[in-house]
Formats: sequence, C-alpha cells, structure tokens
Amino acid sequence: MTQLLIVDDEPLVQIGIRSMLNWENLGIEIAGTASNGKQAYDIILEKQPQIVITDIKMPIMDGMQLIESCQELPHPPLFILLTSYEEFQLVRQAISYQVLDYLVKLELTEEILTASVKKALMILEKEKKISLPPKNAVSDFSVFVDNFYIRLLLNLFETEEQFENLCSLLSIRFDSAAYAVGYLKMANTRQSESLLHPEDTTLFQSSYEMMKSLIAKYLPCHILFLDTTHFAIIFQFEKDDLDCWKARIEDAVNQTCRMLYNYYSIEIMTAIGSLVSNPREISSSYSDCRQIFEETPHAGKHLMFIDDMPDSAKNHNVFHIAIFKDELQKAFSEYDSKALAAVMNDIIELFHNDSRHYAQALSAASNVLHLVLSYLNNGENLLNQIFSESSGYNCLYEAENVPQIMQWMSVLRDGLCRLFSEHQKDYKNRTISSVKKYINEHVEEKITLNQVADIFSISPNYLSILFSKYNDMGFVDYINHAKIERAKLLLSEGTMKVYEISDKLGYESAFYFSRVFKKIEGVSPREYSNSSVTEL
Repeated sequence: MTQLLIVDDEPLVQIGIRSMLNWENLGIEIAGTASNGKQAYDIILEKQPQIVITDIKMPIMDGMQLIESCQELPHPPLFILLTSYEEFQLVRQAISYQVLDYLVKLELTEEILTASVKKALMILEKEKKISLPPKNAVSDFSVFVDNFYIRLLLNLFETEEQFENLCSLLSIRFDSAAYAVGYLKMANTRQSESLLHPEDTTLFQSSYEMMKSLIAKYLPCHILFLDTTHFAIIFQFEKDDLDCWKARIEDAVNQTCRMLYNYYSIEIMTAIGSLVSNPREISSSYSDCRQIFEETPHAGKHLMFIDDMPDSAKNHNVFHIAIFKDELQKAFSEYDSKALAAVMNDIIELFHNDSRHYAQALSAASNVLHLVLSYLNNGENLLNQIFSESSGYNCLYEAENVPQIMQWMSVLRDGLCRLFSEHQKDYKNRTISSVKKYINEHVEEKITLNQVADIFSISPNYLSILFSKYNDMGFVDYINHAKIERAKLLLSEGTMKVYEISDKLGYESAFYFSRVFKKIEGVSPREYSNSSVTEL
C-alpha cells in the first residue's frame, strides 16, 4: 500500500485528516504523524512514505525547511501543503520546489482532500508504470509528454497511426466529448517596462505551477509551458458541459487569474480557440486562439473567445508550421545544420518582403521557438546563449515589425546551426544513450523500432542507421540482448517457467524466445536454468 505521513503541530488537525477519509479504500496506509518537520524528516528516512501532507508553520523545523531537506533524497515524497490565507507568500517558495498541491485549512473538505490525494496516487502509478528515470534526465517521461503535446498543437504527426501509437505508449487518453485550446501570456504588473527581468523567470515559473494546480480544480485540462511568458491549455469537456463550455472556461480562468494577480501581481491575457470533437483537430483550435491573440486588440479584455469575434476576424490566416513538417522533423531529430538552415531560410523568405503579415511572422517565429524548447535538452539555456547580446530569447516578443522578427529568426538560425555543427556527434551519442536507457527500462514490454522512433521523434530508418553507427550492435540485437539478460536473472531466481518468462518479456512464443536465448547464450533456457541450479 502507498504510505502517507501527516505533519502538523495541532493534534486536532492530525486527527481530522486521519478521520476525514477512508484511507484503506484508497490503498493508503498512514505511516505516522509528526508535530514538526524534524520528527517528520526522521520518519521519512525510516519509512520512506510516498506522500506527505504537511503544515507550513511548525516549531523546530517548519514545512518549508522539511520540503527543502527532502529535495536531496534519492526519491523525495510528493508533498501536499496545508496553508492559511495569511501564509500565501510562502506558497511562492513551495511552488519552486514543485509541491504537488496546496490546501487551505479553513476550506478543507472531504472532496478537496480526496481530489488532491488521488492526483498524487495517479502520479505515483504513472511513475511506477513507466519506471521514471532520475529528475532532469534526458529520458524523463515528462519530456516525452511535453514533446507529444507540442507536436499535437502544431499538427506535426505524420499519420493517425503514429498519433495513436504514441498515445498508447505514453498512456495519454483522449476520451472526452470535446476540446478547446487556450493561449495565455503572463505579464508582471509590478514592472513598468516590457523588458523581461531575470527575477521574472522564477516568478513566472512559480505562477505557472500555481496556475497548473489551481485551474485543474475547476476544469479537466492539460497545461503546457511554451516559453518563459506563454503557455497553452487544452481544456476537456464531457457531453453535459457542451452547452456551457464557454462559461466553464470563463469561470475557471477568471477565478485562477484573480488569485494569481492577488498573490503575484501577475496579469494573464487569454485567448480561447474553437470547440473541436476530434483530438487531431486540437491544432486547429490552437491556431484559432493564436490568431485572435496576435491580431485582435484586447481593449481591456483579459479573456477572448474566437466564437465571439466578428467573421472578418476569423480568416484563419495564421502561419501553419506543419507545411514544413518533414524538414523540421529531420533537422531536429538528426541535428542536421544544413536541413535546419534550409527550412529556416524558407520560413524567413515567406515573410521577408511582406511587412503586412506581422501576426503570421510572429506565429512562425514563436512556433519554431516552442519546438526548440521542446526538442532540445537544456533548450532554454542554449537559447539564452544564442541571444546573449540581447535580453534573451524573449526579445522576440519585443519585435514591432516583420523585419525585426526576421532578424530574430536569422540569429536563431545561425546560433542553432553553429550548435548543431559543433555538437552533432555528441548529440547523436546522447540520443543513442537515451534510447538504450529507454529499452533497458522497458525491457519487459514489446518494443519495436517504430515505437521508439516515434517517442524520440526520429524516423525509424534514421534511428536504425544511427544505432548501428554509434553502438556495437544493431537495434534489434540490442533489444534481444537486454531481454536475455533479464531472462537470465529470472531463470536464476527459479520461480518462473520458461513460457512464463517468454510471455513476461514480450516474446510471441516460448519457441522463438528459446531460439533467441540459445543464439546469444549458446545454451537453451532450460539448460541455463539447470546449470544455475547445479552451481548453487
């Protein structure tokens, strides 16, 4: 069962939380209670609970110090923070540690606590299922998920089969009745000028984390951080919501933005695209909201719907990066500087001689920017290096005309091409290392070249060539060797039959498994098992 620790210096609060839910029905066992952070930390070291519900203000060691101390542990627990209204300034710091949720004590109900705990259980289940690598690792599951959603928003999937395959591999479900996309921009109202200050980056990241936590309480959605100041929200609706979907969004966005403004002085400008029923049409809704955001004066409005715009504004004249799909996929997956230069030049040329298309040019540049942030490991730091002579890559949004946008694109093109050329071999080796890591972590599943290529946004043919060139064996051979190594371990344990191991490792039949085993080890699985017993 999942272990949960309750930390609060008020005994009545401890008792209240223990008795509020039927923890056993949720598959949770209370690992204990603690009255301060020091006691809690000792319990965490001893019992390693996966979830901790903790108060902020406590004697000896407070909740913030407890959370900070646990960040150094190999597997820190998920934290749910208990807070009072007057403690919201501390929430900023808590969010920087990626606290899962925060609950106001005076508003705590059975429903609110259940929703928060279930969110933690879902995260733990997903981590268990996919064997999450260490935080910030190249193969981090969240990187794959964000990459998936960027491709969905920009319509970069080549086929329906590729889309469905990745949904299955990443456990992403689209079973809602309809979807709508919101495009949002954050602005710090405490700064009078438009330039982005260094401290704003942390503030916007914290605001994004709070937004992500808050808005999901009002409406099911997926939020994607696009760059320092922009993010997208994919809202999900059931049949009962379709008659009032705009009102649902308006309530969720307004309530969340009001709290962000009250505690962070962050203002949010939001544009909402059209309602679509097919998840493959989410890119169309995203295109809608991008269009009205860039082309329609806000005139004091913080929230706009494309459905409320006059027909003249619905010209669907936003730049679609999908027309460069193949070239972009090749450039980014193969770190090909020549391919990147060619596609960037084509995009620049489209707008270079037509200054009327400011919104489309900005859309083109920001779409490329979001691809870079999504595809490249440590992409934000690389971009800030490229734009080190200006105010960082966000200077794109300071551009006032098409020539300035094209100049930004030229700087990005030259910087990326330089990086690709300098580090191409290192990038390729890193990609192969990530693929091998993925195979080893999913060795008990059926793994195919097409599946892995889709996850890493690489063509199957290129992945096969790359794997053979930068590894001592081919892709299929590596998978078989990894599976046989796991099979040897299972055979040595002596608790499973050969056909059970074959099935566990994803082989089509025990006969084929035995053939592969003998080819690699020189003996059959049964002979290997007998020899292991003899040696013992």
